[in-house]
Order: sequence, then C-alpha cells, then structure tokens
Amino acid sequence: MINSNLLVKLAPWIFVFLWSTGFVGAKYSLPYAEPFTLLWIRMSITVVVFLGLIVIFKSRRLSPIQAFHQMLVGAFVHVGYLGGVFAAIKLDMPAGVSAIIVGLQPIITAVFALLWFKEQLILRQWLGLIAGFVGVFIVLISGQEFGDFEIKRAALIFSIISVFSISIGTLYQKRFGQGVDLITGSFYQYLMTAILLAIIAFGFETREVQWTTQFILALVWLIFGLSVTAVLLLMYLIRIGEAAEVASYFYLVPVFAATEAWILFDEKLSLLAIMGMLLTVVGIYLVIKTKQSVPITRRS
Repeated sequence: MINSNLLVKLAPWIFVFLWSTGFVGAKYSLPYAEPFTLLWIRMSITVVVFLGLIVIFKSRRLSPIQAFHQMLVGAFVHVGYLGGVFAAIKLDMPAGVSAIIVGLQPIITAVFALLWFKEQLILRQWLGLIAGFVGVFIVLISGQEFGDFEIKRAALIFSIISVFSISIGTLYQKRFGQGVDLITGSFYQYLMTAILLAIIAFGFETREVQWTTQFILALVWLIFGLSVTAVLLLMYLIRIGEAAEVASYFYLVPVFAATEAWILFDEKLSLLAIMGMLLTVVGIYLVIKTKQSVPITRRS
C-alpha cells in the first residue's frame, strides 16, 4: 500500500503529467474524428468504466442532491472546459493563444476563492500566481508563430467560457463535493458530460470516425490515463487542498506538454522556453509554500 503522505506529495505531479498528455492524445486522435464526436465517445465509454468501478469497489451511493451537484461539476469541468477549448481551436484560434487564455485559470480561481471561501493569499502567493502565468506565457510564445490572424468573436467567447468553466467547476467541487465518494461522484460527472456532448455531436457534427489502431490506442489512453486516473486525482486534490493551490498546478501542464512535444514530436525547446519553465516552477513554489511552511493537507 502507498503511504498516504507519499500519495499527497506525489498526487499533484502525477496529475500534471497525466493531464498534460491530453495534448498528445488529442494530436494522435483528432485526425480520425471530429472534436465533439471524439469527446462524446471518450466520455460515453468512461461512464461504463466508472459504472464498473462502482461495482468492483462497492462505492457509496449519492443522495439526489449530491448527484445533482456532481452533474453540475461535470458540466463545468468537462463540457465547459474541454468543449470551450476544442470549439475555439475549431474556429481557427491558434492553440497557443487559446492556451494563454486558459492559462489565466489559476488567477481567476484564486480571485473567486477569495470572494467565495474567503481564502486569504499572502503577497508571496499572489506573486507566485503572476510569475507562473508569465512563465507559461513565455513557454507558449517561444514556440509559436502566430502570424497575422483575426480572432473570431465566437472563438474568443468559447475560450473565455473554457477558462471560467474550469475555475467555477473547481470551486463548486470544493464547496459541494466534500464527503462525496470520488468514484460515484465522477460517474455522475461523466454521465452529464456524455449527455451534453451527445447533443452537441449529433446536432453539429457528422460523427464519422476512422477506427485506426492509432485512434484506438489514443482513445484508450485518453479514457484510462486522463478521464479515469487524472480526474480522480484532481477531485482528490480539490478535496484536500486550497482551491488556489490546486489551480496553480495547472501552470505546469503547458510546461510538461512542451517537454513531451520536444521528446515525441521533435518540437524545438528554446532557451527562452526553458527559462519560462523555470519561472513557472518558481511561481508554483511560491504559491504552495504557505506561511507556516506546512503541507497542502492542513485543511483535510
């Protein structure tokens, strides 16, 4: 069995690694399916997987109101966030620009947490959030040639929906997800997600899929690596930590993704990008290094 303290220490880093591989999975799978069709297939299979996990682990049932709250979390965290990013990119917004907008999430979450939960961040933590965003911005622009483009209003709206959805979903889970069984809660999240994505896919896409080996392998990873393992870790981190601290780890996702692209796709990693990565790491350290230098579990 893994020591609980070790799990607390490793969970954020495992989550960041897994979440970052979503970009790799998307790159391997999107050539063979439309974005919302891909997401709908992924989430539908994930619902079945979690139903199986409920039976295997005999997970606790939820009350109707708890199930309702988890379905709203799914609408925000999965449909609003992923759907917003995919829709913006589909409307020709450069992925780097979309990532920069979504990169505002930790700061937005911190502001919302201050207003909703009265979570007080000291100056060092605010500086860490800002430093993390600047570091992510440097990493992204160092490898992007945006050129001349016009951001469509709809694409900008979808990006804004995405960043606010993941922020609100994180805080909503923190407020209404306490004490909820993580497996059963995730089942209801994905149930709502699959329903909403089905409406979008059937309403706006052809739903044509090329079932190649590459697509199937990428889909399996997106389901078990991200939708199962990474999301359970995210729900766990939200439960044990401050909302702003948990959100700050999202700054590391582009850093990991850029490194993975460098390894897997031979994409260049410039000195400027490396400097941005270091700045991001410093920013994360400033956020999670609390006043009393105690771990993130102090509120558990």
